[in-house]
Amino acid sequence: MDLHFQGQSHLIASYLIRHEGGVMLVETGPGSTIGGLELELGRRGLRPGDVTHALLTHVHLDHAGAAGWLAQQGAHIYVHPNGAPHLVDPTKLLSSAERIYGDDMDRLWGECLPVPEAQITTLDDGDEIAAGGVAVVALETPGHAEHHLAYQLDDICFTGDVGGVRMPHSGVVVPPMPPPELDPERWRRSLKHIEAQRPEYLAPTHFGLFLDPAEHLAALRRGLRAAEQWVEAEAPEAESAAALQERYTAWLRRWAQEEQGLDAEDWARHEAINPSWMSALGLRRYWKKRHGG
Repeated sequence: MDLHFQGQSHLIASYLIRHEGGVMLVETGPGSTIGGLELELGRRGLRPGDVTHALLTHVHLDHAGAAGWLAQQGAHIYVHPNGAPHLVDPTKLLSSAERIYGDDMDRLWGECLPVPEAQITTLDDGDEIAAGGVAVVALETPGHAEHHLAYQLDDICFTGDVGGVRMPHSGVVVPPMPPPELDPERWRRSLKHIEAQRPEYLAPTHFGLFLDPAEHLAALRRGLRAAEQWVEAEAPEAESAAALQERYTAWLRRWAQEEQGLDAEDWARHEAINPSWMSALGLRRYWKKRHGG
């Protein structure tokens, strides 16, 4: 379901899985897209109260910001153990986001309500969520975030952000790399874990269902490697974080458009949901940790 984040298509998806007693969702989207979520459910003859399970890949606001609201409607929330405390008390999560987004917080993400602890189930690798004849398996997949899960339903893998960002009808996959938990080595191990499930379809939250998992993951690996090589060359020379952000944005645009073939309209969508300035900060933090700075 396209939640039409900020009035634009193909930015944030929530995936609906029907079962005999209602529906599961993979991702709730942010609080700012609750209206879009209600609209998309209504188009399918459903109400928010029909959502019995909400499966979160991780607790970043674009993926999980509406979890508290859905819990109020009766949904049970599923998340990695390290993400659960931020759902019960989102104070730290929101404070961190406010430092980044400032006055744009409400416009971008809307209200983020706490989730009652009794309505949260934490998931480890291989745990199964079963309801009404449907079974989904959780896959621990860190690299983008320490508390990241992917979900396997039959031959579909819902990859959250560890599957990268890709626009429909495009073959270009860009890794989203915000601070503070970027770890490319763990990310690559997570991609191997996904491959081991032998999915025929990949469904990243940003955005859509793709039928070429081998090509998709190869493109994502190219993006990870290119970004690592870039920061190793550029971080020692950057006089400030702002300078590094400016250089990274210019480099990523050239890499994506000139080397990988991304078109200009898709670049704008990538920037709207996976801003290069934020990935530059994640890369900078990763580089400093790696070099003891």
